[in-house]
Amino acid sequence: MVYWRVKEAAERWGISDRRVRVLCEQGRIEGVIRQGHSYLIPADTAKPADGRVLRGTEIAPEYAVLFSRIDALKAELSRRRPLTQGELERMRDEFLVEYTYDSNAIEGNTLTLQETALVLEGITINQKPLRDHLEAVGHRDAFLYVQRLIVDKVPFSERVIKEIHSLVLMDRPEDKGVYRRMPVRIIGAHHEPPQPYLIAPQMEQLIAEFVKTKLHSIESAAWFHLKFEGIHPFIDGNGRTGRLILNFMLMQNGYPSINVKFADRKRYYACFESYYREGGAGPMVKMVAEYVEERLNQFRQGGRL
Repeated sequence: MVYWRVKEAAERWGISDRRVRVLCEQGRIEGVIRQGHSYLIPADTAKPADGRVLRGTEIAPEYAVLFSRIDALKAELSRRRPLTQGELERMRDEFLVEYTYDSNAIEGNTLTLQETALVLEGITINQKPLRDHLEAVGHRDAFLYVQRLIVDKVPFSERVIKEIHSLVLMDRPEDKGVYRRMPVRIIGAHHEPPQPYLIAPQMEQLIAEFVKTKLHSIESAAWFHLKFEGIHPFIDGNGRTGRLILNFMLMQNGYPSINVKFADRKRYYACFESYYREGGAGPMVKMVAEYVEERLNQFRQGGRL
């Protein structure tokens, strides 16, 4: 491991020696080693985010270091030379196949990763249900739609939620974009979703609370995801729609889209159980934050963003 002293870190980050010392004392630089009155800072550490950009944001102490590290990495990457259009499209296509596979697999889709890639290229897989094919295409189209919303700077709204759901549920024209009209239960879950007549007012309240929240954008996105899935507003497609909304919220704030992996589904389900049994959003917040950090590090290791 290569380390910098305070003076070298200050020069590389373009801040004062005193500021670097304060950051070390506050624990905002990960991996720092203290030697008497001196500090050794890992050379691959990203410059900590400027706290001034977080004014007006409420950050719980348990997330402070994690969010600071993520925002520092995000700031570092934003200063680098951007990827070419071709590179961006290649990264998007690679992510989209895995994201579509994992998000659909969590909900019971039987296509493998390779089969999902083939379906998205327009190839039909023998002995696999038509519904599985349509779910893959619908999820892809919904994600591309979310990307267009971000480019066009469309604000978050109930209409956006219903339009995303309409693409996800392209194989169910009678149900797409329409709140459910019958009670449902989530098998194996402690929480019971509200009755149909409560869905519209609860969704309206949830969106209003989200717009007013002062939480860090990663925490607010994770919190919204927990609440949205608890309301379970649609008869089908809630999980896929909810994860697309989660990415919409992250991308709106300059973070990369994330993929909740099929292999992590037990941890993912446990996050909901923790929230609805104990009221703790922490497990979901940390899971989302770790995925964001993982993707940012992938960009960093590639050398550019």
